[in-house]
Amino acid sequence: MMQFHKPTADFFVPDGAAPDAALARTTHICVAAHQDDIEIMAYHGIAECFGQPDKAFTGVVVTNGAGSPRSGIYGRYTDGEMQKVRLIEQRKAAYVGEYACQIQLGFTSAEVKDPKETAVVDDLAKILRAARPEYVYLHNPADKHDTHIAVMTRAIAALRQVRGEHQPRKVYGCEVWRDLDWLPDEVKQVLPASARSNIAAALVGVFDSQVSGGKRYDLATAGRRLAHATYYASHGTDQESAMNFAMDLTPLVEDPGLDLTKYVLGLIDLFRADVEKRVRSLS
Repeated sequence: MMQFHKPTADFFVPDGAAPDAALARTTHICVAAHQDDIEIMAYHGIAECFGQPDKAFTGVVVTNGAGSPRSGIYGRYTDGEMQKVRLIEQRKAAYVGEYACQIQLGFTSAEVKDPKETAVVDDLAKILRAARPEYVYLHNPADKHDTHIAVMTRAIAALRQVRGEHQPRKVYGCEVWRDLDWLPDEVKQVLPASARSNIAAALVGVFDSQVSGGKRYDLATAGRRLAHATYYASHGTDQESAMNFAMDLTPLVEDPGLDLTKYVLGLIDLFRADVEKRVRSLS
């Protein structure tokens, strides 16, 4: 069994395969901050692998689930009790989505956000070396949740650390706490999410502590995907019933010298230039 820095780290294989073998069959991997982020941001990868003998999806949750909002039957849960609930919910999602494996590293948000903390990068690099994924799903650097940004930067650091041994075909920066419909179409990564809407709904709905606990992520996630599919092309009929958008973060791994802040600001500048061009030309 792979060893991680936190003794509370959880390695779950839904089909009971040996952990090393389960991780080695990974083709698509998502590294996310919290339980349920994977199912919101990386359904494209889950659907790509579902029921496919030559593809397998692995989920990695970096933090321990403490501090989440709660109400109803969860209103009096302690942080410790809530962490157990969320860990089990994430396992349920992995089973429903037929993941190759689900890893929960158990770091606190404070640890993840500490730029001097190296354990997070070490654990992620260990996973990446064993999994050797072709496709990687991360939070995007324009997200407004600090822990999401921190997890993304640690994941980029880990990908850069192992790039001499393995480099994925594509690294996506995905939507959770900000939509990416503002990205100009020429740089926007379109991730179809139409397949198996029943599975898509179940994956988010299984997180009862969040949905009935005060946040309707199930409705919001489905609504975002539908809106993206409908509003993506103004002069054509819809080709998909659901979509997610992503940033292409692959250049940040291919070129370790590329500055992350400048990279994302460059994309924002493209958006600004597009708006300015349209308004000026029609004013």
